[in-house]
Amino acid sequence: MAVGRPSPPDADPALPDTCSATSRRTRCTAVTMFWGAVAAVVLVVTLSGGDGETPESGRAPHAAPAVEPSATSTATPAPQSEGEHLPRARPLRLLIPKIAVSAPFTDLAIGSTGQLEPPPAHNTNLVGWYAKGASPGEPGTSIIAGHVDTATSPAVFARLSELERGDSFQVLRADGRSAAFVIDSVETFDKNTFPSRRVYGDTSRSLVRLITCAGDYDRQARDYTANLVVFAHLA
Repeated sequence: MAVGRPSPPDADPALPDTCSATSRRTRCTAVTMFWGAVAAVVLVVTLSGGDGETPESGRAPHAAPAVEPSATSTATPAPQSEGEHLPRARPLRLLIPKIAVSAPFTDLAIGSTGQLEPPPAHNTNLVGWYAKGASPGEPGTSIIAGHVDTATSPAVFARLSELERGDSFQVLRADGRSAAFVIDSVETFDKNTFPSRRVYGDTSRSLVRLITCAGDYDRQARDYTANLVVFAHLA
């Protein structure tokens, strides 16, 4: 198995969506990730909640680890060869000039319920990556999630839908390199028909998926109805 990929758990490989509602519509993205043809693991990121309601489950959302101070470094990254796969390295900052995103990363992990824990909801300028999956630039599908809004304002991925095929973004990495990505498509999927294998299927290429909430907000379900996914490859 590739470095950085999680081994399949002993539990049921298709875990249900048991996300709790939270204090505002900021934890909504359903994330399903499949690792190769041998085993499939369903993971969930919740990036939306209610509008001031108490969580139905009575438990608070999990918080991801804080970003290390070094993640805010503005040092000029070393150049890379076009299309060259990079070794594994922690991502530090996501740069999407077209939509004015310059955001540090925090690690996202799988919680005890099998869900991928969301980024902290109170930080409007923070993205999370699945830290046991591929890092941006190494072979594999790297998962980057961000909130679309908070209780008081738009959040880091509020303008993600403005991106188009051919646009580019960069990930600054802890090894001093910059991984540049070109967008292949920007698509919205209803949660009931989310194409998990297409979005999260393992690959020998260096791919990134940027994910946030989309569609209408269902106040009764305390959830958005769709997910926005940006498909991109290493330039």
